[in-house]
Amino acid sequence: MLCLVGLLNGFAQEGQDLADEYFKKGEVEKAYTIYQKLIKPGANKQVMNRYVESAVKLDKIGDAEKVMRRLVKSDDKNPYVFLQAGILEESRKDSAKAEVYFNKAISVAGGNVNGLAELAQDFSERNKQAWSVKILKKAREQSKDPVAYAGELARLYGSLGQKENMVDELLQWGLIPGNRDNVQAILQDNLKENDQKMLETVLYRKVQESPNEMFYTEMLVWYLTQKKEFYKAFIQERALDKRLKLTGVRVYDLGAVALQNKDYKNAAAMFEYVAKEYPQGQLYPFARRLVIKAREEQVKNTYPVDNLEIRKLIADYQKMFQELGKNNRTLEALRSTANLYAFYLDEKDTAITILQLATEIGKTERTFIDRCKLDMGDIYLLKGEPWEATLLYSQVEKSQKEDLLGYEAKLRNARLHYYKGDFELSKEVLDILKQATSREIANDAGALSLLIMDNTGMDSSETAMKEYASIELMLFQNKVDSAALALNQMYAKYKDHSLADNILWLRANTLLKQNKTDEALQDLDKISANYGEDVLGDDALFLTAKTYEENRKDKTKAMELYNQLLQKYPGSIFGAEARKRFRALRGDIIN
Repeated sequence: MLCLVGLLNGFAQEGQDLADEYFKKGEVEKAYTIYQKLIKPGANKQVMNRYVESAVKLDKIGDAEKVMRRLVKSDDKNPYVFLQAGILEESRKDSAKAEVYFNKAISVAGGNVNGLAELAQDFSERNKQAWSVKILKKAREQSKDPVAYAGELARLYGSLGQKENMVDELLQWGLIPGNRDNVQAILQDNLKENDQKMLETVLYRKVQESPNEMFYTEMLVWYLTQKKEFYKAFIQERALDKRLKLTGVRVYDLGAVALQNKDYKNAAAMFEYVAKEYPQGQLYPFARRLVIKAREEQVKNTYPVDNLEIRKLIADYQKMFQELGKNNRTLEALRSTANLYAFYLDEKDTAITILQLATEIGKTERTFIDRCKLDMGDIYLLKGEPWEATLLYSQVEKSQKEDLLGYEAKLRNARLHYYKGDFELSKEVLDILKQATSREIANDAGALSLLIMDNTGMDSSETAMKEYASIELMLFQNKVDSAALALNQMYAKYKDHSLADNILWLRANTLLKQNKTDEALQDLDKISANYGEDVLGDDALFLTAKTYEENRKDKTKAMELYNQLLQKYPGSIFGAEARKRFRALRGDIIN
């Protein structure tokens, strides 16, 4: 008897395989004939599904209806039978009868949570997402787990275009440990500009409803950070920090992100909060320094730089040293103080004395000592003592041979040769650095190498190139006004030289340092108009867009220019940043 059952099952499987083959080939009549023989109680889902599909395609709905009526009586514990019966009724435009069958399917599966989840998947595969939602909500209710099926429901709501419900379910799903990154990725992929306000509203509502649930605040802070609304993010982190007594760690981390994104004012406020609220905490000395560091960056990036503000910063560092001492915890503050003296107050000897003290205090920290040596090398270059500078750079090259700091030292040595007019030696070093692991160093090396290659060898004295390099040295030495005057004279003299676009480029950047935005934009426009196909074409367009965004606060013009760059220079190294800025201005959520 068992052999006979096995034989029959084998024949049934062979029959289904043949029917499936006909169905795939589009020979529906042949497939239907076989499926008709296979459709009986216990038939698998694919047989039922394709039997109904074949009947509809061949307009044999009446015959199929009779078969399904018999089947719902004899196989009345199988919810899939009722699902297919409902689909058949839908094909007859009888939506009321179809709904009866669909509800019956749910009723049959209703005693089993897993059965309901499987049925929801079946409905979804038949493009009946609204019914799938209804079924999964029933399954969640039975499971007594408020976050059950949240991921599946979010996907279904997304396919139905119900974005707010999708967000609600995603945030429920995110409460399950390990899901936060997935939630953020799905939001980025599915929400467009006009969904942003809705997302923000939902996040604020969730935070208010569950103020002690860190996940909701994390998500709101993540959203506000993507939008670069750091003050709003700070308010949320501060409230959470006070409520849950988190010792300022999260506020400190947010401050670091704001600092990285050049929101110096809000970064300073965050570090100040940490320092004020947790004076005995482990983060205190770091927060204390970074308050001043954030203000320092704000002063240094406000042109023209106010020397009185520089002296206030130094006074703040001095107060910090009085409080915390000059020790391993304040080494970076000593470096910052030295560089302020050297580059802004022209007190180079004072700066070197401070750095020598810092290296003595931090003598066990090899990397810190090497950073100080690079600083001292720069200061000797400011003093017009290139041999002392190259000696220090070379020491760091040797000490940090395979590390990023070693490549940085090598690049500074190459620049020093360039400033001195030793273009051949500079290019040799730069061509090695083009293979550096740091993209930033490799790009800088490549750009300077190309500049040298394009503008040397045309005359034995290389007069123009030496003039240009000397102006770059002036800018390094912070002699901005003298450099601007020299650039005006050089452009008048070499307007038709191969260096003309580089002169315009350097002058535009110098004018921006002098806060002469209109004149800078004029020079950038000249590069775009006359040298758009040359190497500085995309540089000029990107800086123009950035200037409209940051200096002019002209969002529309900036977006237009970023988009223009993406269209005109698809291979530009600024492409990724331009796309990111364009999306941020448009209101997208970005990483």
